[in-house]
Amino acid sequence: MQVPETARQEIKFVANRLNYDLVEQWLRLHSLGFYEAYPERVVNNVYFDTFELSAYAENLAGVSQRTKVRYRWYGSSQEPAAGRLEIKQKRNQYGWKQIYKVPEAPWKPGSDWVDVRQSIALQGGRDASVWLEQNPEAVMINRYLRRYYLSACGRIRITLDFNQKVWDQRNHHYPSFTREANLPETFVVECKCDRSERELASRVLLGMPIRVSRHSKYMNAVSAIL
Repeated sequence: MQVPETARQEIKFVANRLNYDLVEQWLRLHSLGFYEAYPERVVNNVYFDTFELSAYAENLAGVSQRTKVRYRWYGSSQEPAAGRLEIKQKRNQYGWKQIYKVPEAPWKPGSDWVDVRQSIALQGGRDASVWLEQNPEAVMINRYLRRYYLSACGRIRITLDFNQKVWDQRNHHYPSFTREANLPETFVVECKCDRSERELASRVLLGMPIRVSRHSKYMNAVSAIL
C-alpha cells in the first residue's frame, strides 16, 4: 500500500495516570508554546472487526501495514449518535483515514447491531458498506475524555486521553454496557504532525518528563475483554 502524501506521523504512548498533571504542566511550559486548541470533549468509538479479530491479530503479530474500522461520535450518548465511520490505515509510524460522514444517529431505541451497521452503511455510501461487510463484528465500545494541544507554530499536535472506559460487545445483539473491562489507571499521549516534521516531533517527545511505552487503545481494550 502506497503511503499518501496526506499521511501524518503518529506517535502514541501510555503513561501512569498519576503523572497526568506533570505532563500537562510540561506541555504548558514547553518552548514551542503549546496551548489548548479546542475544548475538552468526550470521544466515543465502536470498533468493528472480522469474527476472527483479524485487525487485532495483525497488530499482535507486528504487521507493519494495518487497518482498523471504527465508528466515532462525540458527546454524552453511550449509544452511537451522529458521527462518522473511520477507516484508519497505518503503515509503520504513518497514519491516515478514510472518513464517511453519518449525519443522523445510526442507533434508535430498540436498534440492534445489525440495524446500526445498516444505518451507517446507508448513510456512508457504497464504500462504507463494503468495509462493514468485511468487518461485521462489533467488538467493543470505548469512551474517554480528550484534551487537544497545539504548538504555537501550528506544526505539532498533541492529545491527552484519559478516563477511558471499555465495554465488551461480542455476543451481544444490542449495544451493551453490562460488561465493563478492568483497565489500568493510565492516560494516552498522542503526537501527530506532517511527515516533514518528524525530526521536530522526535525532539519534542524526547523531553517528556516521564517514562512512557507504546500503546494502542484497540489492542489494550481487546486484550482486556478477551
